[in-house]
Amino acid sequence: MGGIRLNTCTHEPETADDPYLFWKKKTLREMTPEEWESLCSRCGICCLNRFKDGKTGKVFFTKIACRFLDLDRCACTVYAKPFYSVPECEKITPETVYTLKWLPRTCGYRCAAEGRDLEWWHPLISGHPATVHQAGISIRNRAVSEHSIPLNEFENYIMKKPNTPP
Repeated sequence: MGGIRLNTCTHEPETADDPYLFWKKKTLREMTPEEWESLCSRCGICCLNRFKDGKTGKVFFTKIACRFLDLDRCACTVYAKPFYSVPECEKITPETVYTLKWLPRTCGYRCAAEGRDLEWWHPLISGHPATVHQAGISIRNRAVSEHSIPLNEFENYIMKKPNTPP
């Protein structure tokens, strides 16, 4: 995470005036690429396959993750590779975050876009990347790779709320 100082549980709570609470002080477009990327908690929820009901528009998540998601780290294995394209991937950017209504309320990008606080388990608050997994928010140990599931069985893997601890 380079030059971004993380809040840790050993410090006194920091206030909204603290210069390191950039997500409270800057618009999404004002953030540096490093700041923007640090909003991701690495929960993996955005990498789950989804179905959208054509009549209601409601989005249903499955327990099936993109073939490029490292299920232990909950991180994309091709994210940093320029020119690599996954056509079905919906990139989360400062421009698209407002239109991706399926992002869970726990998503750091969505929290920042809506002006809400990050949760205690978010790495920018806890100071440690494992807290998202310890809190049960990530899909670690709850998802399977799309490599192992035939396409005609995807609907059998629909889950209620992907960001709810097991």
